[in-house]
Amino acid sequence: MLIHIVCWKYKPETDEAAREDHRDRLKALTGVIPEIVSFDVGADVLHLDRSFDTGLVATFPDRVALDAYTDHPEHQAVAAFGRQLAEKAISVDFYRDN
Repeated sequence: MLIHIVCWKYKPETDEAAREDHRDRLKALTGVIPEIVSFDVGADVLHLDRSFDTGLVATFPDRVALDAYTDHPEHQAVAAFGRQLAEKAISVDFYRDN
């Protein structure tokens, strides 16, 4: 399985309604992109100096499935929305050892 992790640090002017809208749009991807095995999105609860505001952990069977997700038009739309809100985003992708 391929694990896909993304975190967003929103711009200071991004209000809570826009943050929730972003999370909701991300969560909705599970209903339209069949390659997703598991998908979790949530708001940071610790609020440390090093914390990002929203995190996503998704699982895909392989790189082909992750690429299909990445290229899907619904994902592209949500990704563009996230870029408008975030001052920074980070990601890491790795294969889980079984």
